[in-house]
Amino acid sequence: MNEDVQFIIDETKEAMLMSLKHLEGELGRIRAGKAHPTMLASVKVEYYGSLTSLLEVASVKLQDARTLLITPFEKSLIGDIERAIFQANLGFTPQNDGHNIRIIIPPMTEERRLDLVRQSKMVCENTKVSIRTVRKDGNDEIKALLKDGLSEDMSKAAEASIQQVTNENIAKVDKMMALKEEEIMTI
Repeated sequence: MNEDVQFIIDETKEAMLMSLKHLEGELGRIRAGKAHPTMLASVKVEYYGSLTSLLEVASVKLQDARTLLITPFEKSLIGDIERAIFQANLGFTPQNDGHNIRIIIPPMTEERRLDLVRQSKMVCENTKVSIRTVRKDGNDEIKALLKDGLSEDMSKAAEASIQQVTNENIAKVDKMMALKEEEIMTI
C-alpha cells in the first residue's frame, strides 16, 4: 500500500484512539455511587503558588465502598485540600479530622441513576460523532490522493480499512457504555 495512504490510515487510527481515551476519562468522572480515587482527579490544590492536582499532593485511598480517605503528604495542606474539594463542587462534603479528610459518597436515588445513564449515553454519542468525523476526514484525504493519481483500487481498499477501524471503535464505545450503565444501575 502507498506510504501516504498508510500514513492517513495510521493517523486516523490514532485520532480514533484518542477519542476513546477521552471517553474513558469522561466516563470515569461520572460517579456511580461507589467511591473511586479518580473522582477527585479534577480537583486542583493551591501548592506553593501553583495549582496542582490533588492526587499529586495527597494519598487518596478507598476506606470502604462509599468512603474515600485523603491523607495529605504535608499536614499544612489539609485546609487547602478541603477548600479545593468544596470549590470543585463535586456534590459531596469533605470531613476534616485534622490529619485526614474523609469523603462519604451518598447513596443514589433511582432518578439520579437514570440521569447519570442519560449523561453517559450523551458522552458516548459525542464520541461516536467524533470517531465518524475522523473517518470522514481520513476519507477526504484519500479522495484528495485519488485526484492526485492514486489508483481507484487502492483508494477503495483504504476507505474499507478506515471503515473497519471505525466499526471496531464504535463497537468499543458501545461496550464501554454497556459497562458504565451496568455500573451505574447496580445498587
